[in-house]
Amino acid sequence: MKKASVIILALFLLFTVSCSKEDNKNQPLNNFDIVKEDEIQVQEEDNSLSRVQNAGKLVLGLDDTFAPMGFVGDNGEIVGFDIDLAREVTKRMGVQLETKPIDWGNSTAILTNGEIDVLWNGLNISDERKLHMNFSKPYLNNMLIIVKHNGDESINSIDDLAGKVVGVQYGGNHEQIANHPIVSQIKELRQYNGNIDALADLQNERLNAVIIDDVFAEYYIAQKNAPFTIVYSTPFTDGLYAVGIKKSDKKLLEEIDKILDEIKADGTASNISVKWFKKDLIIK
Repeated sequence: MKKASVIILALFLLFTVSCSKEDNKNQPLNNFDIVKEDEIQVQEEDNSLSRVQNAGKLVLGLDDTFAPMGFVGDNGEIVGFDIDLAREVTKRMGVQLETKPIDWGNSTAILTNGEIDVLWNGLNISDERKLHMNFSKPYLNNMLIIVKHNGDESINSIDDLAGKVVGVQYGGNHEQIANHPIVSQIKELRQYNGNIDALADLQNERLNAVIIDDVFAEYYIAQKNAPFTIVYSTPFTDGLYAVGIKKSDKKLLEEIDKILDEIKADGTASNISVKWFKKDLIIK
C-alpha cells in the first residue's frame, strides 16, 4: 500500500510539472526578455528627421574640390550650386547647414557609418549606390564626357581611347566606364581622389584624356581658361544628380523630397541654377 501511494504521488508531481512547463512555454522567461523586445522596437523606429531637428543642423558630406557643385571659394568658405540648394532646404527645415569635406572615395561608408546625414555634391544615381543608400528625387541632369588637350585630333570618340592613358575620379560616377568594353583596350586607367588632380595631370601631359562630369569640366575650363577641349559624343547615358541618404533614414528623405518639390515649384531652384550655370537646368 505504501509503495502504491509513493508511485501515485510521483506520477502526480510529474504531471503537475509537465503542465506547468506547457502553460509557460509561450510566456517570456523573465523581465529581461521583455526589456530586450522593447529595446529592439525602439531601435527600429525612424528618428532621422527628429535627430536632425534636435541637433539643429544637417551635416552634408562633400568633395570640396567639385566646382561648381561644392568647393572652397575665394573667401575660404564652401560655396556652390549644391550648397545654395541645400542651404535653402535646411532653412525651410528650420535647421542650419553644416558642410563636411570628406574622402569622396569612401563616401558611401562615411554615410552609412553615420558620420554625416547626407551626401549632396554632384552625386549621381547609380545601381551600385542604390545597394547602400536611398536617393532623393533627382534635381539636375549630368553626363560623362571626355576632356582632352587642345589640338589633339587623335581623340574624337570613346573608341579613340584605345592605347591611351586615361584618368577618372575614384568613387565618382564611373560605373559605366568600368562596364564599357573600351576599358580592356585602354593602356592605363588611373584613378584620382579628385577631378582637379586628374586635370592637373592632363595639363602636365601625364594623361591623354580624362573622363569626367560635364558640369565640372565646363566650369573648370571656363574659370581656369584651361587648354582643354571637351568631347561630348560618348556612349554613356545621362546621369541624374540627387541627394544620398542612409537607407534607414526614410523620414529625413521624405522631408527633403517635400522641400525640393516646393523650391522647384516656386522657382527658387531655377534661380539658383541660373546663378551658377547661367541657365535653368533644374529637373521639374
